[in-house]
Amino acid sequence: MKVTHLINSLSIGGAQVMLHKLLSSKECSGGDVEVLSLGNDGPMEERIAALGIPVRGLGMHRGVPDPGAVFRLAHWLRQRKPDVLQTWLYHSDLVGALAAKLAGDVPVVWNIRHSDLATQGEKRTTVWTVRACASLSRLLPRRIVCCSEASRRVHAALGYASKKMVVIPNGFDLDAFTPDPAARMSVRSELGIPPETVLIGLVGRFHPQKDHSTFLRAAVELHAQWPEAHFLLCGDEIRWENEELAGWIRAAAIETRCHLVGARYDIARINAALDIGCSSSSHGEGFPNVIGEAMACGVPCVVTDVGDSARIVGDTGRVVPAREPKALARACLELLELGRDGRRQLGLAARWRIETFYSLQAVAGQYGRLYETLAASTSR
Repeated sequence: MKVTHLINSLSIGGAQVMLHKLLSSKECSGGDVEVLSLGNDGPMEERIAALGIPVRGLGMHRGVPDPGAVFRLAHWLRQRKPDVLQTWLYHSDLVGALAAKLAGDVPVVWNIRHSDLATQGEKRTTVWTVRACASLSRLLPRRIVCCSEASRRVHAALGYASKKMVVIPNGFDLDAFTPDPAARMSVRSELGIPPETVLIGLVGRFHPQKDHSTFLRAAVELHAQWPEAHFLLCGDEIRWENEELAGWIRAAAIETRCHLVGARYDIARINAALDIGCSSSSHGEGFPNVIGEAMACGVPCVVTDVGDSARIVGDTGRVVPAREPKALARACLELLELGRDGRRQLGLAARWRIETFYSLQAVAGQYGRLYETLAASTSR
């Protein structure tokens, strides 16, 4: 079976990470697979190529409409003749579906990763693209994969063809993300803090959606009540050189308790070192990878009630309203007051929940069966 994946870019993001995980799984690693990017290279290109999967760029420039890309892609699809074209993110959904039609009606599966689109302050071109996809969803894609129930509800309300929608959540590699006592010691040694230091973490790029401001205001509240706690922030642009972020921390007078480590490839090690994982996102999340990754490492989480975050955590952590730092701080304090043994029990329950509902093996199997069904129906 030939499967072509089309994605906006190969930067580091939730969709790119999930695509990489899917491609690395045993359930989807067979067959003839390739990845196309609307743009050119990015950090994820090397990681995907390392799997032995060819990667090509279509040369589109971000924010610049390029109708020629549709024809370039259609030409490539006519040559390759894939059984399924899986597209990731709105622009790839639209470009891929139009090109597939021109190429002879290649079966297309869209992939939706967002929720609460209206509150995100998206670029005008993205809003237009979403509206176009909603209008064309009854004609072009065979299936529409939503990464969360929240994504499905929001996009059905926007006019997407609800009968074509199926929810396939993100999946997690339970061998890569696992409890690791050695990580606790090594990360604290890297940060230069004592082995028993309580460490509360937020993994996420610097973006309004992630709402680092709320997390840091919660950190101020926590510092007043639990002064020995430290805070680790990890993600793209999470550096002291980021003047806006560093300014917030210095204004709050907690710079001696905050550790900014930037974008990392050892996310499993970072997560396994945490006492509490946090997601302070204010809007737009569909299915945050960072929550499942922390839970798979046996870390209890405090999350805002955005997207499917509450569904992921269940009763293994705490869920609070978005944009309420005091509530976030209180929830973290509750977990701190449980003590290390109490948090360990919650962490074990969190990992069990990921094993039961969100293992990469099960999720990749759902994608594989969907592709097989579409390929079989087309070959008749």
